[in-house]
Amino acid sequence: MTAILGAGVSGLSAAYYALQNAKMIPIVIYEATNRVGGWVHSIKLPDGTIFEQGPRTIRPSGEGGKNTLELMEQLQLSDKIVPILNSDPAARCRLIYTDDQLHLLPNSLKGIIKKNTLLNRSLLSVVWNDLRAPKVVHDDESIYNFAKRRLGEDVADKLVSSIVVGVCAGDPHKISAKSFMTSLFEAEQEHGSIVKGVIAKALKRGKNTKVKDKENNIEIKEQSDNTQKSLKERARKEMWSIWTMREGIEQLPKSLATDITDRGVSIKMGHKCEQLKFNKDTVELNVNGEVKEYSHIISSLPAKNLANLVQAQHPELANELKDIPTVTVGIVNLQFPKDVLPMNAFGVLIPPREERPILGVIFDSCVVPQKSDATVLTVMMGGAWFEKYFGQCSSDEHLLTVAVNQVREILHIQEDPIAFNVSILKDCIPQHIVGHMQRLTRIRNYISTHKIPLGLCGSSYQGVGLNDVILSAKQAVSDINSHIL
Repeated sequence: MTAILGAGVSGLSAAYYALQNAKMIPIVIYEATNRVGGWVHSIKLPDGTIFEQGPRTIRPSGEGGKNTLELMEQLQLSDKIVPILNSDPAARCRLIYTDDQLHLLPNSLKGIIKKNTLLNRSLLSVVWNDLRAPKVVHDDESIYNFAKRRLGEDVADKLVSSIVVGVCAGDPHKISAKSFMTSLFEAEQEHGSIVKGVIAKALKRGKNTKVKDKENNIEIKEQSDNTQKSLKERARKEMWSIWTMREGIEQLPKSLATDITDRGVSIKMGHKCEQLKFNKDTVELNVNGEVKEYSHIISSLPAKNLANLVQAQHPELANELKDIPTVTVGIVNLQFPKDVLPMNAFGVLIPPREERPILGVIFDSCVVPQKSDATVLTVMMGGAWFEKYFGQCSSDEHLLTVAVNQVREILHIQEDPIAFNVSILKDCIPQHIVGHMQRLTRIRNYISTHKIPLGLCGSSYQGVGLNDVILSAKQAVSDINSHIL
């Protein structure tokens, strides 16, 4: 018997993968709220416009990206996908606002060679900076220090800091380089340079995949022309940059919930776990004042929430979990009656150096064409600086006023929105600060040493994106299966 804490995407995915092992069945999910999906929430307006409260696009690349596409196929959601190709403006055009103007990131060979307005130098000079910079051996360091040391202070201030803000709403002076840019950090540590390391890894990967590619090509040629390509194959052939879903990303957790409940998983809404106690052969859950017993537990809760549940019995583990902080993000969705954007693009990010209360603006109607000619934007606010800008006045009305005023200043949109939605997502994004990977190792070692039948998944651990949390759920189930064996 298995209990899963939390019915967000990672908890639902854990149940999906756990169903593949009969020893983990029956499975019960306990969800404290009255809905599934966690931070993934799509609001549909009467005219068909979608306001996304959380993630809205997913990358098809990497192990996690391919795993998610496989899951989409298995859930028969392939026809719901809207791919954004590398050639689309939403993939090619990304803006950064700094020094009182919008800057388009270079998106061509000419853009790499030519001096750009953001850095006032070419990207080739950034590469040269990396090749000249001395290697410094570190177990970990902040992403800001890493970028400044290897690429230059301007890159750290304007470009990398903007990316960090866009991905995790975090302070680049605190976020771990080893966690946030794992491959680039490891490339430098192993080869003394990001560029040299990336080239070396690419050459090695090319040799390892050459035979596999030949085998795959033979297999594809042998297939009937009427056989539909897999989503992974389509993404590669059609050169997808990112993808989304026609009726909103919330279709994914809803489909997961339908699939697993149809196969016997029980999702108990409004059931909050208040304490965990690990016995020799069972785990006791105190849920809504009642004690339940299970053989295994998978937690998709934020780390600090799980810490409260294990504090009494495992204070050392609880302390490690508590040290994974979170940030609060304000989300303001705006709809305007016509095209009011300065250009078609994915959106604009704002580096912390600008000291503005918003993190960026996503041009939703450019990413996914709407059913009307309206412009739909999402303004992201606060993050690591939420208390600084909104701590004393965080009402929906105040956030809306700030969002509209900032959009007017930055994008020069003078029209008033015809529809809007304001959400304050408290503690929604875990912050993988310097030393995060070392902390994860200590957490895993503690669980293994004490033989605790506990699997961990969700954004607190391996990554904050949807691909990351789905893959973490798969890994958590694998960890529990190893314990069973």
